[in-house]
Amino acid sequence: MKKKKKFSIKSKHLITIMTIICVGLIALAASSKFSFEPLQRGTGYVISPFQNGINTVGTWLRSQTTGFRDAKKLEQQNTELEEKISALKEENNALLQDQDELERLRKLYKLDESFSEYEKVAAQVISKDPGNWYNTFTINRGSNDGIQVDNNVIAPDGLVGIVTEVGSDWATVRSIIDDSSNVSAMAATTSDTCIVTGNLLLMDQGKLNFIQMTDKEDKVQAGERIVTSTVSNKFLKGILIGYVSEIEYDTNKLTKTGTLIPAVDFAHLHEVLVIKELKQKGSD
Repeated sequence: MKKKKKFSIKSKHLITIMTIICVGLIALAASSKFSFEPLQRGTGYVISPFQNGINTVGTWLRSQTTGFRDAKKLEQQNTELEEKISALKEENNALLQDQDELERLRKLYKLDESFSEYEKVAAQVISKDPGNWYNTFTINRGSNDGIQVDNNVIAPDGLVGIVTEVGSDWATVRSIIDDSSNVSAMAATTSDTCIVTGNLLLMDQGKLNFIQMTDKEDKVQAGERIVTSTVSNKFLKGILIGYVSEIEYDTNKLTKTGTLIPAVDFAHLHEVLVIKELKQKGSD
Protein backbone atom coordinates (compact mmCIF):
# COMPACT_ATOMS: atom_id res chain seq x y z
CA MET A 1 0.00 0.00 0.00
CA LYS A 2 1.39 3.35 -1.07
CA LYS A 3 1.83 6.12 1.46
CA LYS A 4 0.43 9.57 0.65
CA LYS A 5 3.00 12.27 0.28
CA LYS A 6 2.64 15.19 2.63
CA PHE A 7 2.55 18.63 1.07
CA SER A 8 4.87 21.06 2.78
CA ILE A 9 6.43 24.41 2.04
CA LYS A 10 9.77 25.34 3.39
CA SER A 11 10.12 28.53 5.34
CA LYS A 12 12.33 30.24 2.79
CA HIS A 13 9.83 29.49 0.05
CA LEU A 14 6.95 30.88 2.22
CA ILE A 15 8.87 34.10 2.81
CA THR A 16 9.52 34.43 -0.90
CA ILE A 17 5.82 33.96 -1.70
CA MET A 18 4.74 36.50 0.91
CA THR A 19 7.26 39.01 -0.42
CA ILE A 20 5.92 38.63 -3.92
CA ILE A 21 2.33 39.13 -2.69
CA CYS A 22 3.29 42.29 -0.77
CA VAL A 23 5.11 43.72 -3.76
CA GLY A 24 2.10 42.94 -5.89
CA LEU A 25 -0.23 44.70 -3.53
CA ILE A 26 2.02 47.74 -3.43
CA ALA A 27 2.02 47.82 -7.19
CA LEU A 28 -1.77 47.60 -7.27
CA ALA A 29 -2.07 50.40 -4.71
CA ALA A 30 0.16 52.56 -6.86
CA SER A 31 -1.94 51.82 -9.92
CA SER A 32 -5.07 53.98 -10.34
CA LYS A 33 -6.84 51.12 -12.01
CA PHE A 34 -7.29 49.11 -8.84
CA SER A 35 -9.70 50.42 -6.10
CA PHE A 36 -9.60 49.35 -2.46
CA GLU A 37 -13.01 50.84 -1.77
CA PRO A 38 -14.89 47.50 -1.77
CA LEU A 39 -12.30 46.08 0.59
CA GLN A 40 -12.55 49.13 2.89
CA ARG A 41 -16.35 49.00 2.76
CA GLY A 42 -16.35 45.33 3.70
CA THR A 43 -13.88 45.95 6.43
CA GLY A 44 -16.12 48.78 7.74
CA TYR A 45 -19.10 46.48 7.84
CA VAL A 46 -17.13 44.03 9.95
CA ILE A 47 -15.24 46.44 12.24
CA SER A 48 -17.87 49.17 12.83
CA PRO A 49 -20.23 47.04 14.95
CA PHE A 50 -17.32 45.97 17.10
CA GLN A 51 -16.18 49.57 17.41
CA ASN A 52 -19.67 50.74 18.34
CA GLY A 53 -19.97 47.97 20.91
CA ILE A 54 -16.62 48.89 22.39
CA ASN A 55 -17.65 52.56 22.54
CA THR A 56 -20.96 51.66 24.23
CA VAL A 57 -19.22 49.46 26.81
CA GLY A 58 -16.65 52.17 27.45
CA THR A 59 -19.36 54.80 27.93
CA TRP A 60 -21.27 52.51 30.32
CA LEU A 61 -18.12 51.75 32.30
CA ARG A 62 -17.32 55.45 32.57
CA SER A 63 -20.87 56.21 33.78
CA GLN A 64 -20.68 53.38 36.32
CA THR A 65 -17.33 54.60 37.58
CA THR A 66 -18.62 58.17 37.81
CA GLY A 67 -21.80 56.99 39.59
CA PHE A 68 -19.73 54.96 42.05
CA ARG A 69 -17.52 57.95 42.79
CA ASP A 70 -20.61 60.15 43.23
CA ALA A 71 -22.22 57.57 45.52
CA LYS A 72 -19.08 57.38 47.66
CA LYS A 73 -18.96 61.17 47.81
CA LEU A 74 -22.64 61.37 48.80
CA GLU A 75 -22.14 58.67 51.42
CA GLN A 76 -19.23 60.60 52.91
CA GLN A 77 -21.24 63.84 52.88
CA ASN A 78 -24.18 62.04 54.52
CA THR A 79 -21.89 60.68 57.23
CA GLU A 80 -20.50 64.15 57.88
CA LEU A 81 -24.01 65.62 58.06
CA GLU A 82 -25.13 62.92 60.49
CA GLU A 83 -22.12 63.66 62.70
CA LYS A 84 -22.93 67.39 62.61
CA ILE A 85 -26.59 66.71 63.44
CA SER A 86 -25.56 64.45 66.33
CA ALA A 87 -23.19 67.12 67.65
CA LEU A 88 -25.92 69.78 67.36
CA LYS A 89 -28.39 67.54 69.20
CA GLU A 90 -25.90 67.01 72.03
CA GLU A 91 -25.23 70.74 72.17
CA ASN A 92 -28.96 71.48 72.18
CA ASN A 93 -29.59 68.94 74.96
CA ALA A 94 -26.77 70.47 77.00
CA LEU A 95 -28.24 73.95 76.51
CA LEU A 96 -31.70 72.73 77.53
CA GLN A 97 -30.25 71.11 80.65
CA ASP A 98 -28.35 74.30 81.49
CA GLN A 99 -31.50 76.34 80.94
CA ASP A 100 -33.54 74.00 83.15
CA GLU A 101 -30.88 74.12 85.87
CA LEU A 102 -30.70 77.92 85.63
CA GLU A 103 -34.48 78.16 86.01
CA ARG A 104 -34.40 75.89 89.08
CA LEU A 105 -31.61 77.97 90.63
CA ARG A 106 -33.56 81.16 89.99
CA LYS A 107 -36.56 79.69 91.81
CA LEU A 108 -34.27 78.59 94.62
CA TYR A 109 -32.87 82.11 94.86
CA LYS A 110 -36.38 83.59 95.08
CA LEU A 111 -37.21 81.03 97.77
CA ASP A 112 -34.11 82.08 99.67
CA GLU A 113 -35.33 85.68 99.56
CA SER A 114 -38.82 84.63 100.73
CA PHE A 115 -37.33 83.15 103.92
CA SER A 116 -34.64 85.75 104.38
CA GLU A 117 -35.09 85.71 108.17
CA TYR A 118 -33.60 82.20 108.31
CA GLU A 119 -30.06 81.05 107.65
CA LYS A 120 -30.10 78.39 104.93
CA VAL A 121 -27.78 76.14 102.95
CA ALA A 122 -28.42 74.91 99.40
CA ALA A 123 -27.98 71.20 98.70
CA GLN A 124 -28.30 68.78 95.82
CA VAL A 125 -30.16 65.48 95.93
CA ILE A 126 -27.59 62.73 95.35
CA SER A 127 -29.63 59.57 95.97
CA LYS A 128 -33.12 58.34 96.84
CA ASP A 129 -34.98 55.24 97.92
CA PRO A 130 -36.28 52.98 95.13
CA GLY A 131 -39.62 53.98 93.64
CA ASN A 132 -41.21 56.84 91.76
CA TRP A 133 -41.30 59.30 94.65
CA TYR A 134 -38.70 61.21 96.63
CA ASN A 135 -40.11 60.11 99.97
CA THR A 136 -36.67 59.49 101.49
CA PHE A 137 -33.49 60.83 99.90
CA THR A 138 -29.94 61.94 100.59
CA ILE A 139 -28.41 65.38 100.04
CA ASN A 140 -24.75 66.40 99.65
CA ARG A 141 -24.55 68.62 102.75
CA GLY A 142 -24.06 67.58 106.37
CA SER A 143 -22.75 68.58 109.78
CA ASN A 144 -19.75 70.31 108.18
CA ASP A 145 -22.27 72.77 106.73
CA GLY A 146 -24.13 73.21 110.01
CA ILE A 147 -27.00 70.84 109.18
CA GLN A 148 -28.71 69.10 112.10
CA VAL A 149 -31.44 66.54 112.62
CA ASP A 150 -34.92 68.16 112.43
CA ASN A 151 -33.82 70.96 110.11
CA ASN A 152 -36.67 71.88 107.77
CA VAL A 153 -36.10 71.22 104.06
CA ILE A 154 -37.85 73.33 101.41
CA ALA A 155 -37.97 73.55 97.62
CA PRO A 156 -38.98 76.49 95.38
CA ASP A 157 -42.69 75.58 95.63
CA GLY A 158 -43.00 74.69 99.31
CA LEU A 159 -42.24 72.28 102.12
CA VAL A 160 -40.27 69.13 101.25
CA GLY A 161 -39.64 67.48 104.61
CA ILE A 162 -37.28 67.24 107.54
CA VAL A 163 -33.70 66.04 108.16
CA THR A 164 -33.67 62.68 109.99
CA GLU A 165 -29.98 61.70 109.89
CA VAL A 166 -26.74 63.63 109.43
CA GLY A 167 -23.19 62.76 108.43
CA SER A 168 -20.21 65.04 107.97
CA ASP A 169 -20.96 65.73 104.30
CA TRP A 170 -24.41 64.20 103.80
CA ALA A 171 -27.87 64.12 105.33
CA THR A 172 -31.02 62.04 104.98
CA VAL A 173 -34.35 63.77 104.40
CA ARG A 174 -37.80 62.31 105.05
CA SER A 175 -40.34 64.08 102.89
CA ILE A 176 -43.91 64.88 103.90
CA ILE A 177 -45.27 62.27 101.48
CA ASP A 178 -43.59 59.37 103.33
CA ASP A 179 -45.98 56.98 105.10
CA SER A 180 -44.39 57.80 108.46
CA SER A 181 -44.71 61.58 108.07
CA ASN A 182 -47.19 63.73 110.05
CA VAL A 183 -47.15 67.52 109.80
CA SER A 184 -49.12 69.91 111.97
CA ALA A 185 -50.74 72.30 109.47
CA MET A 186 -53.45 74.91 109.10
CA ALA A 187 -55.55 76.68 106.48
CA ALA A 188 -53.77 79.86 105.44
CA THR A 189 -56.87 82.11 105.45
CA THR A 190 -58.74 80.77 108.49
CA SER A 191 -55.94 79.27 110.62
CA ASP A 192 -58.08 76.18 111.16
CA THR A 193 -55.62 73.45 112.12
CA CYS A 194 -55.25 69.94 110.74
CA ILE A 195 -52.67 67.18 110.37
CA VAL A 196 -51.21 66.30 106.96
CA THR A 197 -50.29 62.63 106.75
CA GLY A 198 -48.00 60.99 104.23
CA ASN A 199 -49.48 58.31 101.98
CA LEU A 200 -47.45 56.90 99.09
CA LEU A 201 -50.42 54.99 97.67
CA LEU A 202 -52.47 58.18 97.56
CA MET A 203 -49.49 59.99 96.01
CA ASP A 204 -49.97 57.81 92.93
CA GLN A 205 -53.04 60.00 92.42
CA GLY A 206 -50.96 63.11 93.16
CA LYS A 207 -52.59 63.74 96.57
CA LEU A 208 -52.03 63.70 100.33
CA ASN A 209 -54.43 63.24 103.25
CA PHE A 210 -55.27 65.77 105.89
CA ILE A 211 -57.30 64.92 108.99
CA GLN A 212 -58.83 66.53 112.11
CA MET A 213 -59.49 69.93 110.56
CA THR A 214 -61.58 72.21 112.79
CA ASP A 215 -63.57 74.19 110.21
CA LYS A 216 -66.71 75.03 112.21
CA GLU A 217 -67.79 77.85 109.91
CA ASP A 218 -67.28 75.89 106.67
CA LYS A 219 -64.92 78.50 105.25
CA VAL A 220 -62.28 76.08 103.98
CA GLN A 221 -63.00 75.21 100.36
CA ALA A 222 -61.20 73.51 97.47
CA GLY A 223 -58.13 75.53 96.50
CA GLU A 224 -57.39 76.69 100.05
CA ARG A 225 -53.68 76.95 100.85
CA ILE A 226 -52.49 74.60 103.59
CA VAL A 227 -49.33 75.72 105.43
CA THR A 228 -47.34 74.60 108.45
CA SER A 229 -49.05 75.68 111.64
CA THR A 230 -47.85 77.88 114.47
CA VAL A 231 -48.20 74.99 116.94
CA SER A 232 -45.97 72.56 115.03
CA ASN A 233 -43.17 71.18 117.20
CA LYS A 234 -40.64 70.72 114.40
CA PHE A 235 -41.78 72.70 111.38
CA LEU A 236 -41.40 76.46 111.14
CA LYS A 237 -44.71 78.24 110.61
CA GLY A 238 -46.19 79.41 107.33
CA ILE A 239 -44.39 77.09 104.88
CA LEU A 240 -46.70 76.09 102.03
CA ILE A 241 -47.63 72.40 101.95
CA GLY A 242 -50.32 72.23 99.27
CA TYR A 243 -53.84 73.07 98.13
CA VAL A 244 -57.13 71.50 99.26
CA SER A 245 -58.70 69.32 96.57
CA GLU A 246 -61.54 67.65 98.54
CA ILE A 247 -62.97 68.15 102.03
CA GLU A 248 -65.80 66.51 103.98
CA TYR A 249 -67.06 66.10 107.53
CA ASP A 250 -65.94 63.18 109.64
CA THR A 251 -68.58 60.87 111.09
CA ASN A 252 -68.44 62.84 114.36
CA LYS A 253 -69.59 66.00 112.47
CA LEU A 254 -67.02 67.99 114.46
CA THR A 255 -63.89 67.72 112.33
CA LYS A 256 -63.17 67.38 108.64
CA THR A 257 -61.04 65.14 106.49
CA GLY A 258 -59.86 65.63 102.94
CA THR A 259 -57.09 65.54 100.41
CA LEU A 260 -54.68 68.14 99.14
CA ILE A 261 -52.37 68.49 96.17
CA PRO A 262 -48.75 68.97 97.28
CA ALA A 263 -47.09 72.20 96.18
CA VAL A 264 -43.78 70.41 95.54
CA ASP A 265 -43.19 68.01 92.65
CA PHE A 266 -42.04 64.95 94.59
CA ALA A 267 -41.32 63.03 91.39
CA HIS A 268 -38.56 65.46 90.36
CA LEU A 269 -36.33 66.89 93.08
CA HIS A 270 -32.87 68.21 92.22
CA GLU A 271 -31.96 71.05 94.57
CA VAL A 272 -33.34 71.97 98.00
CA LEU A 273 -32.73 74.53 100.74
CA VAL A 274 -32.10 73.41 104.32
CA ILE A 275 -33.16 75.90 106.98
CA LYS A 276 -30.48 75.70 109.63
CA GLU A 277 -32.66 77.10 112.41
CA LEU A 278 -34.45 74.56 114.61
CA LYS A 279 -37.89 75.32 115.98
CA GLN A 280 -37.56 73.13 119.02
CA LYS A 281 -37.03 69.50 119.96
CA GLY A 282 -40.10 67.31 120.13
CA SER A 283 -42.27 65.07 118.01
CA ASP A 284 -44.64 66.21 115.28
